[in-house]
Amino acid sequence: MDDKLEQLKNYTVLCVEDEDGIRKRLVNTLKYYFTEVYEASNGEEGYYLYYDKKPNIVISDIEMPEKNGIQMAEDIRKDDLSTIIIMLTAYSNEEYLLNLINLNINHYILKPLTSESLLGGILKVFRDKLEETIIFSDELHFNMKAREFYYKNEVVFLRKRDKEFLLLLFENKNNVLTYSMIQEYIWKDKFMSMSALKTFIKELRQRLPIDLIINIPQEGYKLKVF
Repeated sequence: MDDKLEQLKNYTVLCVEDEDGIRKRLVNTLKYYFTEVYEASNGEEGYYLYYDKKPNIVISDIEMPEKNGIQMAEDIRKDDLSTIIIMLTAYSNEEYLLNLINLNINHYILKPLTSESLLGGILKVFRDKLEETIIFSDELHFNMKAREFYYKNEVVFLRKRDKEFLLLLFENKNNVLTYSMIQEYIWKDKFMSMSALKTFIKELRQRLPIDLIINIPQEGYKLKVF
C-alpha cells in the first residue's frame, strides 16, 4: 500500500467543488497523496483548468453553478477518453448513475465523503497504473517505480517524450490515439507539425526493440497488441 501511495505523487489532480469548506478539506486531503493539486469552484472554471493543466485525474462534484459536473465531463469527453474522472454525488438512483456510465465516468463516490471512501475510489481507478509493471509484450515492459522500459531485462534507452507517448498509447489501447491528443498531451504548449510527428515516430521505432506502433492513416496511432 505505501508503495502505491508513493506512486500517486507521479500524477496530478484537479478538484472541482463549489462549496468552499468542502473543497478546502478535499484539497488538503489530496495534497497528502498528490504533489500537484489544482482546484476550481465550478464546472466552467474546472474545464479551463483541465484544458490548461491537463491533470491525470479530475474529481468533481455534480451540482455546481455556471456549469455542473456532468456538463464539464461532457466537454472533457469530446476529445479525451483517457483522463480519469471521479464524480462525487449524493444520488444513488440507478438511472442517474447510468448517465455517468454513458459518459465514461471512471468511478463515483457517494456523499457524505470520507477520507477512506476518497482514497479507496482513487486507488480503484488507478489500480492498473499503480501495478509494478505495465506489460507491452512478453519481453517488453515498463517499470512504474524505475520509470524505465525493459526488454529481456535490459533497459531500453528512451527519451521522456518517447515514454510519455508509449504510455499514452497504452492508456488508449482500445482506441485510436488521435493527432489532437498527441498535440495536447505530448507536445503540449509547442506546435506539432505532421513532419515533426512523423520524424518522432520514425526515430522512436528505431529505438524500440519491437514494433509497437500501428499507423492509422489520417487519424493517429494504435498500440499493437501481442
